[in-house]
Amino acid sequence: MRETPQQRIWRDRVEALIGLAAPVLDLVLNAGDRVSRALGPGDSDYYPIRASAEAFELRRAPGDDDPRKRPEPVD
Repeated sequence: MRETPQQRIWRDRVEALIGLAAPVLDLVLNAGDRVSRALGPGDSDYYPIRASAEAFELRRAPGDDDPRKRPEPVD
């Protein structure tokens, strides 16, 4: 289906508005990123899987008591 002239006019207006707003929105996002990095904790990209207090040891599998049955590691 083809666009009507009225739809084309509105599409052009909306695209022009987005084009004008894009640099301003980029500045807002950049400023927010800088502020959050400055005010946030040191390494914000690291989130531990679980707290060290919740760490646990894995038990041996049943039948894995004899270490002589294990194959030698291959380098």
